[in-house]
Amino acid sequence: MLLALGACSTPSGPAQPSGPGYYTVQKGDTLSSIARKFKRSNSQIIAWNKLSDPNDIKVDQALRIAPDGVRASGNPVASSTPSPRSDDSDDTAAASDPKNAVDWTWPAAGDSSRGTGQGRKGIDIAGQLGQPVMAAAAGKVTYAGSGIRGYGNLVIIKHNSYLLSVYAHNKTILVKEGQMVGKGQKIAEMGKTDSNTVKLYFEIRRQGKAVDPVRYLPSR
Repeated sequence: MLLALGACSTPSGPAQPSGPGYYTVQKGDTLSSIARKFKRSNSQIIAWNKLSDPNDIKVDQALRIAPDGVRASGNPVASSTPSPRSDDSDDTAAASDPKNAVDWTWPAAGDSSRGTGQGRKGIDIAGQLGQPVMAAAAGKVTYAGSGIRGYGNLVIIKHNSYLLSVYAHNKTILVKEGQMVGKGQKIAEMGKTDSNTVKLYFEIRRQGKAVDPVRYLPSR
């Protein structure tokens, strides 16, 4: 989900194509992550852009992510990396919205606090290295990897058409993309990848927008 990439300066040089069917490479992007964002294959992106070295994509480079003449319909991991800004009124409405009903549980044991850095709205849960990290609700793993800077080893789970959850800084990931998981199932081990301390950074996102997880999770 999912989670925001840093803005970068625009390089000098001739203007690049833009608009429907194109995506501008952001800091931290890889060919694979872009393909996932728009539900394409690596080979499609390579072919449409005639890439001689698919590992050599640059920030602010415009890439075609749909066939010529076709508008892109993918939803960039707004699921995984949208702007985390929201407000309490949005959180209250989202948590009480019947169509968003999901049976939640806490993803890890430990003291929790408001997440820090990059304007994040999730929570940090302190714990021990290797401590179990559980799926906060049943769903499908849509991302499992380390391709998003600042989140370390990251897992994102989609619970329904509106809601997903984000689990960052893991030591070890125990699930794969596309895998169905149950509420409370162990999906990772707590760590400190891209973090100075051992912790789980946890988010809930509604339609790609970070909301206050405490309004969804049960009291404890």
